[in-house]
Order: sequence, then structure tokens, then C-alpha cells
Amino acid sequence: MSLSLWQEIQQDAAAVANEEPVLASFLQVTILKHDSILEALSFLLAEKLGCDATSSLTLHEVFEEAFSGDQDMEDKVNCDILAIYNRDSACQNLFSTFLYYKGFHALQAWRAAHWLWQQNRQSLALVLQNRISVVFGVDIHPAAEIGRGIMFDHATGIVVGETAVIEDCVSILQSVTLGGTGKESGDRHPKVRRGVLIGPGAKILGNIEIGAGSKITAASVVLNNIPPHSVVAGVPAEVIGTIEIDAPAELMDQGLSGCCD
Repeated sequence: MSLSLWQEIQQDAAAVANEEPVLASFLQVTILKHDSILEALSFLLAEKLGCDATSSLTLHEVFEEAFSGDQDMEDKVNCDILAIYNRDSACQNLFSTFLYYKGFHALQAWRAAHWLWQQNRQSLALVLQNRISVVFGVDIHPAAEIGRGIMFDHATGIVVGETAVIEDCVSILQSVTLGGTGKESGDRHPKVRRGVLIGPGAKILGNIEIGAGSKITAASVVLNNIPPHSVVAGVPAEVIGTIEIDAPAELMDQGLSGCCD
């Protein structure tokens, strides 16, 4: 019988605790004592995001409620962990992904804020948004729509606007903005389709669509719709070629290899 992902994480943590006794208590509290990944995640995020105004105890209850309220939450969390583990060459094991990757933490905390927003608890959702921004340096509006199998690599400086959409299996690197173009209201933010890779520092602005399987190279400023399987570069960005693979997000090749005229 194969182990569940959470059992694998606990197995990794137990091995590390045995090798490095200094970490044994830390790993016991954060991983080994918990029966499920959602239970452990609720504790971990509450400890990281708690402050004088919103204590870790209060946030722990909020995360537990939000995670239990979404029947797909465990699958989303598992898919996000595996996205990092499979795509990040620096990631050596599953337990370090769970414990140390702030892009993962920011995304899962956002998932709780998004659930609250959908329950018409906007004020509490905005409190969570603020804490995520302050602690992790990632600012995602609770009303945005984000799929599963998402990787926020490094994550610092990522901004996602209120009406943005990020479909499944997308990789986004640091300092990326999915924003509006000014003070317009309504549907005003980008729609990023499945399999897209967005390089560091890219700015994608306006109610535009980034077609499935596309690659946005570093520091590009994208202001127009991008067809599927395009390679995009420049300021303002232009399509400089096409790419045949379905999901550049999985390969994490930020160069121009595989680009065809």
C-alpha cells in the first residue's frame, strides 16, 4: 500500500529529526504531531501570520474553518506541493516544501481568504490579505480566481488583482504583477490560461488573455492578448516565437530554447 503525500512528508520529517536532533522539537510541533496536512497547515500558517490584532489562536480557528469548508482543499494543497517539488531544482524533499517555501504558504493562506470572500466575509478576508502581504511580500486579492498545481517561485513581490484568473498548472516567479492599467473598474485584470510560465519581473496589465502553454520571459510588459503557445519578450512585449509543449510551467525553462519562428 503506497503512502499518502502527508505520510511521505511525515516520513521525511522523522528522518531529519533523527539526523538533526536540534530540529526534533520543531518538526514534532509543525509536522509529526498532526494527523493531516490541513491540520498541520492551519497551525503553521496561524503561527506565521498571527499578530497582536489577530492572534495565532484566532487565525488557527479561521484556517481550520476555511480548510474544512472547501471539500477540494486537500487536493489543491497536495497539487501545489507537488508542483514545487517537481519543478524547483533546489527542492530536495516534500517536507521542506511544506515548511519553508513562502510562495506555497502565501498561496494556501490566500485560499483561506478566498473561501472567506465567497462566504461574504469580506472584512476578514481583507485582514488575511493584509497579513499575507506584510509577512510574505505577496499581495493577492481574495476575489481573484486561482487553480491548482500552482508554483510561486521565490514569490516576493507577486501582485494579483481582484478580477485576475490563474488556471491550473501555472508557474509564476518573483516580482510578477497581474494588474490593471489604471483606475477602471469592473473586469480589469489578466486571465492566465493553463500551463503558462511567467518569468521574474514580468508585468501583465489589463483585461487580457495569456493563451495556454505560453511563456512570458523575464521583465516583459504585456499589454495585449497573447495567443496560445507563444513566447513573449520585450517592453512592450511582442510574440517572438511559438513553443510546442503544452506546459512550459512544468519545465521552468526561462530562456528561449524550444522557441520556433
